[in-house]
Amino acid sequence: MNVPVQNSKLKAFFIEQLQDIYWAENKLAKKLHKLSDAATSVQLKEALDNHATQTRIHADRLEKVFALIGEEADAKKCPAMSGIIEEGEDIVDETDDGSMQRDVGIIFAAQKAEHYEIATYGGLAQLAKTLGYMDAKDLLGQTLQEEKQADELLTKIAESGINYQASHEQEYVS
Repeated sequence: MNVPVQNSKLKAFFIEQLQDIYWAENKLAKKLHKLSDAATSVQLKEALDNHATQTRIHADRLEKVFALIGEEADAKKCPAMSGIIEEGEDIVDETDDGSMQRDVGIIFAAQKAEHYEIATYGGLAQLAKTLGYMDAKDLLGQTLQEEKQADELLTKIAESGINYQASHEQEYVS
């Protein structure tokens, strides 16, 4: 049985990364509804709304991870997710309301967030294992699988016709 590692540089890094993704999940939960409101496709709207709910569950699960390792749940601004969210807002602002081009951009932005989360949760699960936090590893691994599923769903939605429809929208020239 692994005895959890205490007071190591790796544990400090692990905690910092938990704080980073905790901030990201809380911020993303709020922004996904805004992306949903801007989307045209009903399927995309539903996927974004469902993932917003799931994202709140991910933040709650992170609170459990903090508790399992004996730390206070604390958020630290995540510059990467902040930038991804800002880029998503720019995409909405720079595309036409009701266009499939906007939906393509929203999918792009959402998948960038998913890929960041997949990388983070994969790394965190491995660090939890190394540090001997097996229950935390399991929770982080569960979230990792859900993030992968969300990414796969976004790809299916894009391939279901949104990308094709966007390819046939005419560019507006003023």
